[in-house]
Amino acid sequence: MFRWRLLTIVVVCFSFVVIPSFAQSQDSAVDSQDAPSAGAPGTRFVVTLDTRISTKQDKAGKPFLARTVDTVTTEDGTVLPPGTPVRGHVVKIRPADQMSKARLWLAFDEIKTPRGWAPLAAGVIDMPDEQKLHVLFDREGAIEISPVKRDLEIYAALAAAMAGAAPGVAAKNSKDAATGAAAAAVEAYMATSGMGQELTLEQNMKLELVLQRPLHSRRT
Repeated sequence: MFRWRLLTIVVVCFSFVVIPSFAQSQDSAVDSQDAPSAGAPGTRFVVTLDTRISTKQDKAGKPFLARTVDTVTTEDGTVLPPGTPVRGHVVKIRPADQMSKARLWLAFDEIKTPRGWAPLAAGVIDMPDEQKLHVLFDREGAIEISPVKRDLEIYAALAAAMAGAAPGVAAKNSKDAATGAAAAAVEAYMATSGMGQELTLEQNMKLELVLQRPLHSRRT
C-alpha cells in the first residue's frame, strides 16, 4: 500500500515538473519556426530618416538617406550595427487637393555593408512613433494621413459652423451667418479628415521596414 502511494506521489511530481518544461520547449520550437531566419523575407527592422520628405515640395525620384536603429543580420551572417546607412528614393507623390489626401510611396534600394552597398528590397509597414500617419497595404504601401473617427469629424464641423455663424447672427444677417457657417464647417471637416493637407516625413522619423527579398552583404 505504501509503495502505491509513493508511486502516485512520484507520478504527480513528474507531471508538474516535466510536462510544463516539455510544453514550453514545444512553444519555443513553434515560435522559432514562425520567426523568419536572419536576412530572410519577412524580417522587420526600424530605420530613422536623415532626409526630410514632403508631398508639397518634393518630386518622384528624390533620393533620401536613412539609418538603421536595430542590428540587422544578412542571410550570409554579416551583422550590420545600428546606424548603418540605407539609401532609398521617392517612387511616387500625390499632392493633396480638396477631394483627396496626400500620399507618397517610398522604395529602399541599398544598405551599406563592409563589402560595399548591397541591394535592399524593403517596404514600410509602420511608423512606430507617429499616430497621424498610416500605411495603406492595399495601395502598394502608400503613406497617408490617418483618418479620424467619423463622429469627431461631425462634431468638429458642427462646432466650426456655430463659430463661423456667430458674427452673422450677432449682426442679425442670416446670409452672412449661413455663409460663415458653411465655410467654417468645410474647413473643419478637411482639417480633421486630412483632405487638402500635405504630408511631411520629418528628419529622425522612425519607419518600420520589412524585407521583401533576401538580404545579402554583397551584390549577387
